Amino acid sequence: MGDTKLGDQCVILTGAIVGADLPGQTVIGSNNVIGHYAVVGAKCQDLKYKPGDECFLHIGDNNDIREYSSIHRSSKSSEKTAIGDNNLIMGACHIAHDCRVGDNNIFANNTLLAGHVVVEDYTHTAGATVVHQFCHIGSYSFLGGGSVIAQDVPKYMMVSGDRAELRGLNLEGLRRNGFSSMEIRRMRRAYQQIFMRDDTNSGSFIDRLAETEQEKELAECSSVSSMVQSIRDSFEEGRRGICKFRNWNCS
Repeated sequence: MGDTKLGDQCVILTGAIVGADLPGQTVIGSNNVIGHYAVVGAKCQDLKYKPGDECFLHIGDNNDIREYSSIHRSSKSSEKTAIGDNNLIMGACHIAHDCRVGDNNIFANNTLLAGHVVVEDYTHTAGATVVHQFCHIGSYSFLGGGSVIAQDVPKYMMVSGDRAELRGLNLEGLRRNGFSSMEIRRMRRAYQQIFMRDDTNSGSFIDRLAETEQEKELAECSSVSSMVQSIRDSFEEGRRGICKFRNWNCS
């Protein structure tokens, strides 16, 4: 429907609706499968959307969007909902307006992303996961089934619960994606140093981040540096902070 562009070798199964008779455009790359009764490129559900405004959805290549999923266009002309390449979006998932999803992610059934959520690369959700608007989900993270994510999930971490808490590193995901034993050992040490210190001289959270960055062996590991930066970024203006650790000293 509407101004919709489909790449080569896309498959649209029975009952699916792609695009909408709205100002703006839906652009879908090559080799995508859109499952039975999925709705891709519909008008957003943001009440701030003004009828007549242009709205956009861009989807990359090699995505498998399963039955009854819904993916909405942006809420205004200056934004777009964007999905990268090689994602598996299982049945009845929802990706709302202005979300940005990277590459190689797996969203299990009934994963729901509210507006303006950012998902990086190689993340994995279990079923019935809900993500609050404006949250940021870091690469190689795992979101446990039935979780409600109300704050950012830094790179490489595993969360679960209502409201979701940090449960450690996504160790199995890291191994499956080719991280070396040495990298994982150093990331575990950094995680413990930041989140699991129970001595009275452990200092503030900011102190523990700085201490981790200054420790030579950890600083030499690019994965540790990336993890620490992901944590820091979550406290920038306009971000939601990170999911709490159950024994985290927030002083």
